[in-house]
Amino acid sequence: MLESPTINANDNHLQQLSAVILRISKAIDLATLDAVEDVAAANVFQPGSGTAGRSARTVKNNEQLASGPAARGVSRTVEAALRRNDLFMAAAQPKTFCRVMLSRYEPGMSYETHTDDPLIGGYRADLSFTLFLSPPDSYEGGELVLDAVDGETSIKLDRGDLVLYPTTCLHRVREVRSGTRLVCIGWIRSLIRLQAHREILFDLETATRTVFEREGKSPLFDQLSKIKANVTRLWAED
Repeated sequence: MLESPTINANDNHLQQLSAVILRISKAIDLATLDAVEDVAAANVFQPGSGTAGRSARTVKNNEQLASGPAARGVSRTVEAALRRNDLFMAAAQPKTFCRVMLSRYEPGMSYETHTDDPLIGGYRADLSFTLFLSPPDSYEGGELVLDAVDGETSIKLDRGDLVLYPTTCLHRVREVRSGTRLVCIGWIRSLIRLQAHREILFDLETATRTVFEREGKSPLFDQLSKIKANVTRLWAED
């Protein structure tokens, strides 16, 4: 099993695709990836419009793993794997995983421009993620396109890579022209409501760990730890 990536100042597992969009490579281990794909291969998918909001269902043309024990198992497995990932935890600060599900696009399927619901599963949704399960060269098209404050970003990642972005973004999935696009998507209520605050806390976490790796439990490490703890206390929501 691969170890979850940990945070350091020059971590190549983390890439900032825009001011608010993060790519985390190798977000979950290979054993978990294989297990999720086995579930997808052995179970029934249904039209994805059933979980879309009133307006989104008019532009949503994909499939999702049918609700039931298999779907709940995937949700628990992926959530547990992501909670083991230090980078994901520091960037997202998750309080609750509102919903996690498997989504599949066959040729001709797409999801036109939409905004995700603000409340999902009874929780405020602050962050969305897409975990890519299909190798990018196994299907044509199917790019996730995010319309963020600093422009449009087109994303198609390697198997096991994850993109994390604010749920406030308009986004779409381009039509799959051939092959199958299998992804796991999810929504998170964060302990830290504002994106700017999450970014500051992530920077503090990175700095704190870097100092500890360089000089151990030094006065500088203690000072940074105090700042990070007190800022978290100031901004965190129960």
